[in-house]
Formats: sequence, structure tokens, C-alpha cells
Amino acid sequence: MEITRSSLRLMVLILCGLLLIFTLVQYPYAPSDKAELLDCSTNSPWCTFKNRFQLSTSKILKNPAQHQTRNHATDVPRHPLDPLTVTELNQVRNIILSHPFFTTASSYSLHSVVLEEPSKPLVLRWTQNEPVLPRKASVVAIVDGKSHVFTVDLSINQVTRHQIGSQTGYPMMTVEDMTSATWAPLMDTTFNRTIIERGVDLKDLACLPISLGWYGKREENRRLINVQCYTMKDTVNFYMRPIEGLTVLVDMETKRVVEISDKGRNIPIPNAANTDYRFSKFNSRQQLNLLNPISIEQPNGPSFTVEDGHLVKWANWEFHLKPDPRAGVIVSRARVRDPDTGRMRSVMYKGMTSELFVPYMDPTEAWYFKTYMDAGEYGFGLQAMPLDPLNDCPRNAYYMDGVFAAADGRPYVQSNMVCIFERYAGDIGWRHSESPITGMPIREVRPKVTLVARMAASVANYDYIVDWEFQTDGLIRIKVGLSGILMVKGTPYENVNQISNEEDLYGTLLSENVIGIIHDHYITFYLDMDIDDSDNSFVKVHLEKHETAPGESPRMTYLKATKHVAKTEKDAQIKLKLYDPYEFHVVNPTKKTRVGNPVGYKVVSSGTAASLLDLDDPPQKRGAFTNNQIWVTPYNESEVWAGGLFVYQSRGDDTLQVWSDRDRSIEKKDIVLWYTLGFHHIPCQEDFPIMPTVSSSFDLKPVNFFERNPILRVPPNVENDLPVCKAAASN
Repeated sequence: MEITRSSLRLMVLILCGLLLIFTLVQYPYAPSDKAELLDCSTNSPWCTFKNRFQLSTSKILKNPAQHQTRNHATDVPRHPLDPLTVTELNQVRNIILSHPFFTTASSYSLHSVVLEEPSKPLVLRWTQNEPVLPRKASVVAIVDGKSHVFTVDLSINQVTRHQIGSQTGYPMMTVEDMTSATWAPLMDTTFNRTIIERGVDLKDLACLPISLGWYGKREENRRLINVQCYTMKDTVNFYMRPIEGLTVLVDMETKRVVEISDKGRNIPIPNAANTDYRFSKFNSRQQLNLLNPISIEQPNGPSFTVEDGHLVKWANWEFHLKPDPRAGVIVSRARVRDPDTGRMRSVMYKGMTSELFVPYMDPTEAWYFKTYMDAGEYGFGLQAMPLDPLNDCPRNAYYMDGVFAAADGRPYVQSNMVCIFERYAGDIGWRHSESPITGMPIREVRPKVTLVARMAASVANYDYIVDWEFQTDGLIRIKVGLSGILMVKGTPYENVNQISNEEDLYGTLLSENVIGIIHDHYITFYLDMDIDDSDNSFVKVHLEKHETAPGESPRMTYLKATKHVAKTEKDAQIKLKLYDPYEFHVVNPTKKTRVGNPVGYKVVSSGTAASLLDLDDPPQKRGAFTNNQIWVTPYNESEVWAGGLFVYQSRGDDTLQVWSDRDRSIEKKDIVLWYTLGFHHIPCQEDFPIMPTVSSSFDLKPVNFFERNPILRVPPNVENDLPVCKAAASN
């Protein structure tokens, strides 16, 4: 195909416009202060579309058709852990950009602007009738190609700390980094010619920014990203139509193409047929109407309240909840009411997603680098999309917005990012019925109703649903669901009969010319447990088989629980083993029940997976926080992100593994529990073209924390308490 320079330039301009629209659909972020809209003299993608967005966002509370408008420009902090407000973000921006370090810089970008939380002792001593503690902001920036960390004191309008990044790696990418990286190849004539030679019209092109990890000196001293592309022709599910083997290496600072690798010209682009997943694209005969509508009604309204925007109170629980651009959501100061004393008792000071590690198991040239760390590279919260009422969250959900800062520091609203709702699925809180042989007609049952705080992050193709679920019996369940779309590989094969036994596909043939690559997901949680105070211990309770003495019993063996208090960090590096079972308790050794047991909580594992990669494999060095399923470290306010503060292109020199190997004392200390939830994913045809959700979870469960069953005295349901809904007659 022969093209003129003018026609190529026109196609590039059209494609840039399409990519801009795609970006705004994929990342619907907006400036959040009408007085501080992004300057349209810049290259910001918001300028053309700024009138689409408003400062006021909608809160869907009781009826999806009824909205409560909240004006974030009037937000003020009420709690020491409240996120930075629109006013504060604008104040931070003015302070930081007037600092001499920025006024003399030739280039800069702000990669994180969040609250620098007050010291833990100050927060623990603070009460609601006191003024909010002095507010500070933590700012991570790249200035003239170097990473910097600043503290901005809002009470005195000054930068009070400036630290040059000493770790390897770079800060989390900004949305602007990601979008500009996907535009860069379009300015390269070789790339455009390659796309056209592959039979793809430039107007149908969709490209993704793919972090490249760390594999050696080639990546040193420059911030790089790989870009791979797809065709959107005849489908919105472009992920199923890869232009296989084409990888563009881009310098994120210069926005220039460094290298183009094109090794897949013999691989056809998969067909678009049967890839669309939108309900509107199925006609009435194709639609599967399997169920009648179902809704949980609450005639008296929800049982929870959200005070001052972030303080959640429900049943016997109280906790602070806030969106975060990196972690997604942060749960803080979780306390539960003791049913005997009425006192609110501390369970957890802070809990959040610390890091994700998603290595794909294909070592070939266009795939080996796909070993994502979604929080530290892309921002788990930055990728959180607005939740869909009635589908993501039920009718009576409360919605919470995120207020974040763009790369130039201007605030924007991430609307409906978190939802809070009560769940009742017919589960049972406790029950007992007496057998007729006892002569006692007893049947006592209590329903289980829980409170869920939910977010969903769409990290390009994959969707993660994270639930923090609170039960009235004191249990906290942390659940992760995986859905979305597979990242697939193009192949010449259309049927498994064409594949020789010797060839490794690195995955499963899902459809004609489409391979789903085997991969893992690891989600590591930071859990600062404070069981009735900060000084706790970690206890390993080992279940061991013991043999009876000859003649002692008709039984030959029994199980015995042996407790061991971990003294140092290495003693608390735990690999879970099915045939060598343990319980793992966090206890307060200074607080005892009336019969003498230390009060505590235990971590209860569900289905999980462990990394099988070699410990010296470069991706595993960076993801070394997955070497164990459980870790315990002494509290350190700088040790929060399991992959390190600067994850992008890091070498693994600032990870949870490095910290834990210092082997510090953890007995009767303020300690942090780390838990990694893992999934092995061997794709199957049911995952095509979009995956049904698969979930796993773990629990934080009271163990001798209460004197007895804490929901012993709760009432059962009775008919008069519940609404009577008129349903259609059942045939």
C-alpha cells in the first residue's frame, strides 16, 4: 500500500483524536475546582472536554433515580486521617510550585500528592471534640528526571522536607504518563508504516502502556515503557485482537520511540466475531434472562451512617474509610464494641492493599517483561472506575468519591469510587436445634448481615473487586474478585489438533488464533493490627500429631496445639502448608480474658497460591514480598509499600523481604501483619471473551478477644419486622 506524507499526517491526527476520546472514556477524571481548572494552554487532555465535567458529583443513597449532590469545593477535614480536600490540594500545588526547586526546573510532574498522616501516637490520642491535627501533604515528584519526596506543611505554607530518592526505581506513573506513552509511537514513521503493512487502519488502532520491569543495564538512568497495540475494528473488545509481536520501547521523559521490535508478521490478527460483551449488542433471542429481578429492601433505611464523609458507624463497628490513589481504599482505626462492657475496643489501626504482582508465564520476546505491579506502577486507586449502581452495588449503597491530584497538581474527582452497603445473602450467624430425643423443642437461629466497603479497579484489561466485609461477631473478611478480560496472545493455530506435543504455547487456545497465557495474581495486604493497644505479639499455634502411650487409650493418635511466640521477624516468615497446619494469632499479652487467655485475632487463610518462580528471577526479586504468605514486621511509618516506595523499574532493593531480613524484634511490639492472597490462572474457554468473577479471601477472626459469643443476645428475625413485597404468582 502506498501512502502520501499528507495522508499519513491526516491519519495520525485522526488517531490522536480517537485515542484522546478513548483515554477520557477509560480514565474519566476531571478537574475538581472550577476556580482551578487545568490550563487549556497546556497539552492536557481535559481542555477540549472540560465542560463535560462538574465539580459537584452525585451520591446515590437510597434510590438510583435520586441523587444527593456533594460539592467537594466546600469539603473540610474533620478527622486527622481524612484525605486532602480540593482546597488543600490547591494550596499544596501553590506552595510546591512556588518553591525555588520547581521555579528553576526545566520539567516536573507530581506523581503522588496525599495526606502525610500524623504520627500514630497523636492520632490515637486525638478525640472527636478536639481540633483536627496540623495538616501536611506528602508529595512525590519527578523534577528534571530525578525522583524527589517533599513534605508540605499546610499550617505554615512551607516545604519542610525535601529528600532525593535514594532507592532504585521511579514513582508510580501518572495518568498523563500512560496516555502520552500510547501517543508517542504515532509520531514515528516506521511504526505507522508497520501498522499499515500489518493490514490495520490507523483509525482502528488502540495501544496500551506496559511496564517493563527490570532486566539490566539497558533500563538504567531512563524511564522507559513498552507499548503494544491492538485493532478495534468491529469490536470494543480490542484486547482479543492483538497485533502480535509488535513492541515499541518509549522514553517517558522525551516521549520518543527508542526501539521497535516486530517479530510477529506471520501471526494473523484474531477475528472480531463473538468478542463483544455488551448486553446491548445481543438481540432478544440471544439474551439469557435466567432470573427474576431480586432486591434486598430496607424499609427503615440502612443501619450504617457515614459521618463527616469518612467515619463509618455500623452495628458494633466503627472505622475510618478513605480512597487512596495507590492503595485504592484505606481502612483505619477499626474498632468493635464489647457487648459486655459497651467499650469500643481497638482491632486494627490501618489496613490496605499494599501491592499487586502479576507475572505472565511466557518468556518470549514480546511477553517476558509482563510482570506487573499494579499499585506501585499504575496506581490501584487511579485505575478505580465509577461503580455501577444496582450491579456493582445494591440499592441502598452509599457512594464515596476520591479526590486526587493530576500530574500538574490540580485536583480532580474520581466519582463513585467506593461503595458501602449491607449484605444479606441468607447466611446464618449462629444456630442450634435440639433433637426430638431430648424432649426440648428448641430451634434458635440468627441471620447474618454484614457491612461491605467495596472498590473495583480496572487495570487495563483486568478488573479487581476488593471487599472489606465486617461481621457483627467481630470478624473482618478481606475478599478479592478477579474479572475483566484476559491479556491474550495471537497465534497461527485455530485448533489444538494443529499443535505438536513438543511446542509450548505458554497457555490455552481459547478461540481461533487466540491463546490465553498462564499467569499469577498476588495481592499483598498491609494490616497494622492493634489488639486492645499497639504492643502485640505474633503467636504460631502448631497442630501436631501425638501418639498415645501403650495402654493409655483405644486411640493411637490425637492432635495437640503447641504455641510459640515469634521473637524476631525471621521467625514470622510463614509459608502455608496443608499437611503442617498452624494457626497464626496476633495477641495482646498484657490483656487477658477472665479465664486467663490473652486477647487476640487470628488470620484465617482461604484458597491461595504461592509463587513458583526462582528467587533469583528478576521479576521475583522485585516481587519478593510474595516469597511468603505471611510476614510480621515492627511498625515503621516508612515501611508501607511491600514492593518499595519507588516500584517502577525497581531492582528489588527496597521490598518487604529486605526489611524483614533485618530480623528485628517483634515480641510485645507495635507490629504489622502482611498477608498475600494468591491466584494461579490457567485460562480456559469459559474466560472468553470476558471472565466470570473468581474470588478468594482471608479472615481476621477474634480468638479469645471476647468473653463469649459476642452476638449471643441479638434477636432473630420475625415476620412483622420485614417488608412484604408483592411478587408475581409462581406457576
